[in-house]
Amino acid sequence: MADIPSTTTGPAISLTKVRERAPALVSLYKSAEASLERHGMSGERAAVYLVLDYSGSMRRYYKDGSMQAFADRVLGLSAHLDDDGRVPVVFFSTGIDAVDEIALDDHQGRVAAIVAGLGHMGKTSYHLAMDAVIDHYLDSGSTAPALVVFQTDGGPVSRHAAETYLCKAAKLPLFWQFVGFGGKRDSQFDFLRRLDELAVPDRRAVDNAGFFPAGRDPRTMPDAELYDRLVAEYPHWLTAARAAGIVH
Repeated sequence: MADIPSTTTGPAISLTKVRERAPALVSLYKSAEASLERHGMSGERAAVYLVLDYSGSMRRYYKDGSMQAFADRVLGLSAHLDDDGRVPVVFFSTGIDAVDEIALDDHQGRVAAIVAGLGHMGKTSYHLAMDAVIDHYLDSGSTAPALVVFQTDGGPVSRHAAETYLCKAAKLPLFWQFVGFGGKRDSQFDFLRRLDELAVPDRRAVDNAGFFPAGRDPRTMPDAELYDRLVAEYPHWLTAARAAGIVH
């Protein structure tokens, strides 16, 4: 992402460019725009990251197209916030399975193409995926804030490590929006609910995370609702992070 002011005017990539480069995403782009306006985020700039769970229990979501659909929705949002037309994507399970990207010019079938080259679907280690995002962000040299969309269908193998990484990452200009694929009252998400409520400032400098469940069939969540949930907490973090000198 270009190192530009965090607030400018208008979307990072115009509707005309989206029509030219990714016509299938136009409706998503428009829906994302409406959500950003509702949450006072029009003109904001941010790097957008996507983290996708590649553990064994996720198999059906890759097979039924849910993962590609979710990636497309995140890409539609990113086009408003980041001017490079690409979303870095981290696939994780027991370790890091892949670090790649999804772009406006080549988004269709991209998730399946990446996954085709991956090996065994393992367990769930949040902290390794978080570490990969942090490294990528720091290596990019960007000083703009980042919205990390972190998808999973359950709790991590090491809860302590996940908490530790989140608390340390609170000093960086990264906001972690966790999205659960599964039942809205699923006990697998109890840890994420607790993670979302970690004390400030005792455990972390600012509240740098949010969580919501997207249901057992996330494709059925309306675009407007998904985008509202993805961006609802980010503005509150951005205000706190600016006040704390984390975002300049």
